Amino acid sequence: MADRTADLTRANEEIQRFAYIVSHDLRAPLVNVMGYTSELEQAGKALSAHMERTRSDDPDPIEQDAVQAVTEDVPEAIGFIRASTAKMDRLINAILKLSREGRRGLVSEPLDMTAMARQIADSVRHQTEEADAEIVVHDLPVVESDRLSMEQIFGNLIDNAVKYLDTGRPGRIEIRGRDLLGGWVEYEIVDNGRGISDRDHERIFELFRRSGRQDRTGEGLGLAFVRNSARRLGGTIDIESELGKGSTFRLKFPKRLIAGAGDTV
Repeated sequence: MADRTADLTRANEEIQRFAYIVSHDLRAPLVNVMGYTSELEQAGKALSAHMERTRSDDPDPIEQDAVQAVTEDVPEAIGFIRASTAKMDRLINAILKLSREGRRGLVSEPLDMTAMARQIADSVRHQTEEADAEIVVHDLPVVESDRLSMEQIFGNLIDNAVKYLDTGRPGRIEIRGRDLLGGWVEYEIVDNGRGISDRDHERIFELFRRSGRQDRTGEGLGLAFVRNSARRLGGTIDIESELGKGSTFRLKFPKRLIAGAGDTV
């Protein structure tokens, strides 16, 4: 068992180093592309202004094509480049975040999970009020674990529940929990939102994968990050969901953080 744990630890460290190196090395050429795109945009604006000043009242076909290229085609192409580089930049930042989180040491302390969940719910109150929704936080069992990881896990799940509410009915999100036998605790984030089809129940936890109609911003990293964080704490996350009816995300954690749990994931 000790040998297996050591092998897993080394493999995890290698994966995280690889992710950091790849994402870090990708940033340098991306910065160049973004920089030169800005230069092209400024040059296009200058050229467009010059053509507007010098264009005759009865332009010939060649001049008209040139005007269209400078005033319409080039700005449109630059817009596509900007959108693509912005997306790549967000993906690189997300990979770096996962890599850094995997290297961060865990600190165990008693956590008032009821207060934590209510604080997170308060932070999205303006969104729930606009959506005619409510978040109900029940009394949750205390756990001894890493505060930052727990805040990120619950923050992601509550934010997702709010983001994917069903606009056809008043939204309701419940956060509840209980103590389990054997020194474990269980928490549930339950919503009556859009729900997730059966075929996507596992896929949503994969990097860069999303389900359903894509009318909300996101890169498909939140749930992958949540699962990775839960595993680092020695826990698990599962989902029960039905399309059109809502979802329940179920988290299980040891009552006290298991020493070295984060090193074996």
